[in-house]
Amino acid sequence: MKALVKTELGFGNLDIQDKEEPKPGKDQVKIEVKYAGICGSDIHTYEGNYKVGAPVTLGHEFSGKVVEVGAGVSEFEIGDRVTSETTFYICGECNYCQSGDYNLCHHRKGLGTQQDGGFAKYLIARKDSLHHLPDHVDDRSAAMTEPLACTHHIVAKTEINKGDVVVVIGPGPIGLFTAMVAKSRGACVLITGLTNDKVRLDKAEEVGIDYAVNTQEQDIKQLVNSLTDGYGADVVFECSGAVPAAKQGLDVLRKKGQYGQLGIFPQPDVSFDLKKIIQKEIRVVGSRSQKPADWEPSLELMNNGSVNAKALVTHEFDITQWDEAYHAIKSGEAIKVLLTPVD
Repeated sequence: MKALVKTELGFGNLDIQDKEEPKPGKDQVKIEVKYAGICGSDIHTYEGNYKVGAPVTLGHEFSGKVVEVGAGVSEFEIGDRVTSETTFYICGECNYCQSGDYNLCHHRKGLGTQQDGGFAKYLIARKDSLHHLPDHVDDRSAAMTEPLACTHHIVAKTEINKGDVVVVIGPGPIGLFTAMVAKSRGACVLITGLTNDKVRLDKAEEVGIDYAVNTQEQDIKQLVNSLTDGYGADVVFECSGAVPAAKQGLDVLRKKGQYGQLGIFPQPDVSFDLKKIIQKEIRVVGSRSQKPADWEPSLELMNNGSVNAKALVTHEFDITQWDEAYHAIKSGEAIKVLLTPVD
């Protein structure tokens, strides 16, 4: 089978290879991939800024159907429509594993990073990471369950009440999903971007976000204050990984507000105004990836129509067209790109 493989670390080194079809072992399932989403971390991996266990087939956002099951698997049958968490291996013994926080296990191995992932015709997943797809979740939407689960993870760490004003900074796929999840909690949601984010800000309006704000043309703090009698936003989610955005987020937040950081900063040392955190009694929470408890709620958000994942898909390519997909993302033309396998 054809697979898109990161052959070694560094910029590039992403090639189509012929690989033998995998066989499921005990408690494992073989999945035929329908769609696989390109994540920001896949871009960082291609550019040499994110380390993986090369050589490895990339792709950790995907949907598919079960074509073979290994010994010990009774929960899934051939033909089942599924998606999978990214976790392929955990130690199962540490405090994090015992509490279901698999994303924090020191020994965790993930699909598409340390274990061959979804940029191929077939992959192997562990049965405990699989989820059946609800009837109203199509294969394209299901391929984005993982990024949606990441945003559910951070929203679940905060308390959002009906009518709260929530600001989401950064209108990429993660920001758009975060905004939709916050909207499902009854919040009034603002999402911000820049002039070159017009396609994404327009998409935010299309999927029902209350305010899509170009901060190069409109004063976000003034708008927030007008909506909150001058108090400031109840919750801010920073999804861009840009230092100026983080500073802006702390500035528009009310006293005793909640700040969630999803965006990953490119530099290790970031300067924050800790004085604002202290004086405003802000609660700051970080979020790494997702965990099992985030998946079923995320699937239900798509199933009941609260989140329109398919609307974010702007481009589809097959795995041999990586260069075209990469250009579409880097140019800002694309919002979410899905890849399909080739024989």
